[in-house]
Amino acid sequence: MLTGATGSLGRRVLELLSADPAVAEIVAVDAATPLDLPPRATFAAADLSQGELKPLLEGADTVVHLAFAAGQAVADEATISANIEGTRRLLDSAGAVGVRHVVLMSSAAVYGAWPNNPVPLTEDAPVRPNPGAAYAVQKGEIERLGRSWAAAHPGTTVAVLRPAVAVAGGEWSWLARSLGLSAGIRAGHDDPPFQLLHLDDLAAAVDVARRAGLDGPYNVAPDGWVSGEEAHALAGDPPRVRLPAWAVTAAAAVLWRWRMGRMPPGLVPYTMHPWVVANDRLKAAGWAPTRSNEETWVEATPGTPWSRLSPKQRQELALGAAGAGGLGALAGLVAAARRARSSRRAG
Repeated sequence: MLTGATGSLGRRVLELLSADPAVAEIVAVDAATPLDLPPRATFAAADLSQGELKPLLEGADTVVHLAFAAGQAVADEATISANIEGTRRLLDSAGAVGVRHVVLMSSAAVYGAWPNNPVPLTEDAPVRPNPGAAYAVQKGEIERLGRSWAAAHPGTTVAVLRPAVAVAGGEWSWLARSLGLSAGIRAGHDDPPFQLLHLDDLAAAVDVARRAGLDGPYNVAPDGWVSGEEAHALAGDPPRVRLPAWAVTAAAAVLWRWRMGRMPPGLVPYTMHPWVVANDRLKAAGWAPTRSNEETWVEATPGTPWSRLSPKQRQELALGAAGAGGLGALAGLVAAARRARSSRRAG
């Protein structure tokens, strides 16, 4: 069984499953029917948090669980229930019918973004997502459910994949969009190093985990990482306005509350502190990235008007706009913070 089959990653994994002659049947599960199904694949519309799952799992030896709800409602109770309860019910049903291997999609975000994080993080690092980051917290809970299920079902294996931010040409994951990798306003003094994983490489990692019956956590990332300065140069963005973390967090909270912003306030630390990961363990299992951080960035990120200006034009515009732009942005964020504080007092 493959959940989340119609998403950007799910479609890629579905193709790889179909290309494997050892796979006799594929049950593709999601909320919407894919336009085209590959050979040996059947589709089933199901709500993992409510529907009857055992009939869909009968005869399955492997479950690949990619389904995860995010978006503006990522911290809402209904979404949390869908992600956590859906995973729990799927695992319970898998255990009841004798599934032997599960691949769970987690995230490198489960390590949290902390000033004292080593660069890079290995799988031995503790899982400590930032408390306000609902996305990372839920991924960590899904990992815990996987460990508990494996402990309760001797002889089973659970591969947990922790990918870096995943993108492809024209396809940005919710996490990539929410982090605002090319945003003009940032918290702190410097951008942390970061990694961009191509969705094709992530799909290949899922396939390796399935074929090899991997067990335990595996980071998924390209070789190395890009420094904040290198990322800025790749993006060709204008100079960024630097503001205190409290100001950016307060503004993000107001914009998020009113469904006007892309970044939930809990993700602000992920734009300030390192959380890049080592890929040695997965490479030792037979996986290898086909694209570098830089190649993935160039493919996924369109050029900006700023990147097409000459160095002299950039300098003139930066000098002319830095003062006014910085003051204006600061005033706007301070006002947003004050409004947020006032509304908390009133509530």
